[in-house]
Amino acid sequence: MAIDVLNPSPPTFQRRVGMDQVPPHVPKELVHSAGITFGPDFLAAPHAFMAAMHEKFPPLFYDVSPFGNAWTAIKHEDALHILRNAEVFSNEGATPFPRDPDDYFYFIPQEIEPPQHRKYRMIVDSMFSPQGVAGLETQMRQLANELIDKVIDKGECDFTEAFGRPFPVTIFLRLMGLPVDMTDTFVEWAVALLHSNDRAIMAETLKTISVYLKSAIAEKQANPDDGVVSRIAHAEIDGRPMSDKEIFGFVAFLFIGGLDTVFATLNNIWLWMAENPDRRAEINADPENINAQVEELLRVHSVTFSGRTVTRDFELRGVQLKAGDKITCLLPACNFDPDVFPNPTVVDFHRPKKIVLAFTVGVHSCMGAHLARLETKVAMQEWLKRIPDFAVKPDTKIVYRPGGVVGPHHLPLVW
Repeated sequence: MAIDVLNPSPPTFQRRVGMDQVPPHVPKELVHSAGITFGPDFLAAPHAFMAAMHEKFPPLFYDVSPFGNAWTAIKHEDALHILRNAEVFSNEGATPFPRDPDDYFYFIPQEIEPPQHRKYRMIVDSMFSPQGVAGLETQMRQLANELIDKVIDKGECDFTEAFGRPFPVTIFLRLMGLPVDMTDTFVEWAVALLHSNDRAIMAETLKTISVYLKSAIAEKQANPDDGVVSRIAHAEIDGRPMSDKEIFGFVAFLFIGGLDTVFATLNNIWLWMAENPDRRAEINADPENINAQVEELLRVHSVTFSGRTVTRDFELRGVQLKAGDKITCLLPACNFDPDVFPNPTVVDFHRPKKIVLAFTVGVHSCMGAHLARLETKVAMQEWLKRIPDFAVKPDTKIVYRPGGVVGPHHLPLVW
């Protein structure tokens, strides 16, 4: 959908919520209330739930939810088509956080379509490219070992607090040029925004984040450094300085996206390794296969979804979608598609290479994908080198929080 990036305005399409707002063009047999992100069956074992969806739900169905109705795609093929076709499936309004309509801004570049999208990404591409993140590997390994040093002699830790959160968040904040000593505060904001499922709490949290980030941006404008925030604050688009709302929308998007996803991913992977000692030993016994191991674990433990808005009437799998409909690619479910990944719930470190939808695809693919992959690789290597044998602490109940990023709330480990 055409937008004026210099004059942001809220989307005009309708937000539908609940069974009484199912549009008339949706066939009754395709209407479901799956409870994705919040239902008790989902929260009991989210990835098992999403793997089983291929047997329990149509490939494309209309999910009715108190948090917003949307078509839901669970087939890998459909997700590739949707995510690669920005003309029909727009990212405008794709980010679900409530914003003040009188002071609206776009999350950049996520909600910007081509060709403008590429111009924004180019500002920070070199910092998030494979070559750019490779320059962080030495400090990643150093940080991983510093964190392990603090707990290795204790024989136990809450992985979330001791490693899963501080490892990726510290790396991210250093890259952004933001204060690491505010990690706990930043994570509290991210949790409220991503897991409260309360739009009033989300709106208030976003206001709090906005006040902080605007202050941080002003500080970088006055005192430039080599971090991402500073680079954005001093960037130009088409030969002009970016507007305050462009700068803020860009920084806000990266800030929110960088605080929770890798943290959740590591929690998922470490839970699996703790519960599968034979497979953990297999990882250690085949160090040359680490990249394939990481990719397979990202496939079965992916943590996010990707939403779009239909820009014009369009038929998909014989189903008529209408302009203004919302559609969500349920990426973890797509990564369990048996037509693409035979025996999809089996972790196979020697699978033929296929596209894993942990970080989406297309022009809006995750900017931090290379960083996340390297963080996961380094974390596994350094942890398994020093703590090769560990288990979930006895009598632990693994709890998942509702929300759009899927991972255990806490993960107590013993060794």
